[in-house]
Amino acid sequence: MAQPIIIAVPKGRILEEALPLLARAGIVPEPAFSDEGSRALSFSTNHPGISLIRVRAFDVATFVAHGAAQLGIVGSDVLQEFDYSELYAPVDLGIGHCRLSIAEPVDLAAKDDPRGWSHVRVATKYPNLTRKHFEARGVQAECVKLNGAMELAPLLGLSSRIVDLVSSGRTLKENGLVEVEVIAQVSARLIVNRAAFKMRAGEIVPLVDRFREIAGNRDAA
Repeated sequence: MAQPIIIAVPKGRILEEALPLLARAGIVPEPAFSDEGSRALSFSTNHPGISLIRVRAFDVATFVAHGAAQLGIVGSDVLQEFDYSELYAPVDLGIGHCRLSIAEPVDLAAKDDPRGWSHVRVATKYPNLTRKHFEARGVQAECVKLNGAMELAPLLGLSSRIVDLVSSGRTLKENGLVEVEVIAQVSARLIVNRAAFKMRAGEIVPLVDRFREIAGNRDAA
């Protein structure tokens, strides 16, 4: 019996937005998949040949790049941070919209001019992407790697600035921070393991085409 196609999906907001896309693609997961209180990580679907796994966003790219999953849904921020050559990202799904931004305390921003930066100390979970951005501007960036609670870094003196995903900006505001520069606009992409795309084309290509069709017609849904 052939191994199922495994699709990796991140926890959180993208999962919620991905469920309608999966449904339109004819993929309906078992009920526990949408219950983030569930400790299960692997889920069946209405298709015996398709399974889903629910993992952290950064891990989606790793599972797919190493062939443990054949497809995945992940933000373009993750793809830019890791730049896996094993990944093919054929479809912008048009969900998970946000931006990757530089933020700093309101009182610092009032007297600060980003155009004058020559050296910055930044807390972020995107050190590679952050360094590339600042190098392109001729700015030396010292990156402090954090996996969460980024907004605490300026408050506790760990760094004067942060680089993080921003949607509404509410979290920044509640922690006395303000955006001063946008590094990249972010949206979720369908990613495919390149080797699997070649070796299991008969199964994977129709799925990719279906998601491309759905993404192209999402406003009509």
